[in-house]
Amino acid sequence: MDFVALEIFCAVAAEGSVTRAAERLQRVQSNVTTRVRQLEDELGSALFLRENKRMALTPEGQIFLGYAQRLLALAEEARQALQPTQPQGRLRLGAMESTAASRLPGPLARFHGQWPAVALELSTGASQDLLDRLRAHTLDAVLIAWPPGQPSDPALDAVPVFCEELLLALPADHPPITGSQDVQPRTLAVFESGCTYRRIAQQWLAGRAQPLQLLELGSYHAILACVAAGNCAGVVPRSVLDLARTPPALHLHPLQSVDTLLVRRSGYRSAALDALQQTLLVNKVSI
Repeated sequence: MDFVALEIFCAVAAEGSVTRAAERLQRVQSNVTTRVRQLEDELGSALFLRENKRMALTPEGQIFLGYAQRLLALAEEARQALQPTQPQGRLRLGAMESTAASRLPGPLARFHGQWPAVALELSTGASQDLLDRLRAHTLDAVLIAWPPGQPSDPALDAVPVFCEELLLALPADHPPITGSQDVQPRTLAVFESGCTYRRIAQQWLAGRAQPLQLLELGSYHAILACVAAGNCAGVVPRSVLDLARTPPALHLHPLQSVDTLLVRRSGYRSAALDALQQTLLVNKVSI
């Protein structure tokens, strides 16, 4: 078992196809097929179900995928640790959708201009999902709002890089409110479970006599559209609203300020991540 075999295995697992994996890795298909079969022989388990040209992971393949991803991540971490002064190599960053949309475009453009040797991979998700992926070594760092009520983790280091003003968005004709009991819509438009902003809104609205129904949506555009239509309440950072050329007519009620944290595993050394953190902190001072 070597890192090349692990990289090939992970590429086939991600693409679901030897052909696409070979194109991604710039290898011939026969080489990819041979390396996968050699790995299966070495492990004594079938890692893929072969259905025509489709490659689907077996239960054993699913188990092995987690180990392979962690081994490759540790190898990259080791390379980074031996070159602590020069940002380069791969940096896998996870971020909340709101952060990726409203906070990152400028800083990431400056970061790429200064450190073009860093291959930054950005993915989005809910805070809890991103934390889980960080702990599993499939991400190197994440930008999240820490889930309320969840104790700090000594295995993680966190630095505040942004502060968001979190707002409860209501239809434009909604009367003023002083507390959760004044909220009239019966539905709360939210992201999937694991979203910190969702949990904050649910905790603030817990005092209502009738619990709100939840409508799970995949974007802030959809959430705000439902609110503007008069059917829902929603929770949104002000920075997301500021992106709109013509913001929808809404009644906005401040909930609280929430820090966005750059979180990494304790002891993780990476010149690329250090440079990114510095870029984000400089941006924080300037806004």
